[in-house]
Amino acid sequence: MMTGTGARRLGRGLVLASHPAPAVVVTALAAGLAAALGSPAGVVTLVAVAVGTGQLSVGWSNDWIDAARDLAVHRADKPVVQGLVTAATLRGAAFAALAVCVVASLAAGLVAGAAHLVAVAGAWAYNARLKSTAWSWLPYALSFGLLAVFVVLAAPGPSVPAAWAVLAAALLGVGAHVANTLPDLEDDAATGVRGLPHRLGRRASGVLAPALLTAAVAVVVVGPAGPPAPAAWAGGVLAVVLAAGAGVVAVTRPRSRAPFALSLCVAVVCVVLLGQAAPDIAVSPGA
Repeated sequence: MMTGTGARRLGRGLVLASHPAPAVVVTALAAGLAAALGSPAGVVTLVAVAVGTGQLSVGWSNDWIDAARDLAVHRADKPVVQGLVTAATLRGAAFAALAVCVVASLAAGLVAGAAHLVAVAGAWAYNARLKSTAWSWLPYALSFGLLAVFVVLAAPGPSVPAAWAVLAAALLGVGAHVANTLPDLEDDAATGVRGLPHRLGRRASGVLAPALLTAAVAVVVVGPAGPPAPAAWAGGVLAVVLAAGAGVVAVTRPRSRAPFALSLCVAVVCVVLLGQAAPDIAVSPGA
């Protein structure tokens, strides 16, 4: 029988292994965008549950699949290495979260749900294999782009997402991928993980991450119909400054997690701008 201390350790391990910061940010941004598009409370809740459990499944599967690598390089920040949770427990939790994700996604609509499940499958494919290849960026582009598709298709009406909104989400995803990988380049390389950032090298990747984030910002600012409003320009400038800061920190402080945190801040700003441009995100089919 598990003691109170053991339960607390397990709970802490599950929280840490879920990659809580990106999981919370991505879930909140998806729900916020759904609300901005005029989705009723029930749909916003379904979007939040679907995206939240999808994120949990991705985070837990990542630490389960990477457990042997993390132990090999003594990744002290990982809960499996700390002895808080076992890989087997994470495997079970990942599949349980995935089951809830499937139900919630399809409850939001068959086509919308299918789009989200493909996004989650892309993230699992990254964890299982693609993170070690030159195609490591592709699941991020696919999954973030499809996340925007899911939120729009789940909203009321026959609307589809504007191409520029999907492109911006995909660019944000790839930029976040590169920024998130930078602190672990050496540890990853030691265990045979050679994704695109590893192959490009630290300096090139340190430039690529802010460039991708800046490109995403530019698309969000100029994508909607009509000239950008002053608020859009202000948000765009703020996001570009944050992206540039991520690049500077990535080059000057190689082990810092700040570039990824700054990338999440860029994503927050972009989604706020997307919310302001909600009428231009969901468009009529064929428009």
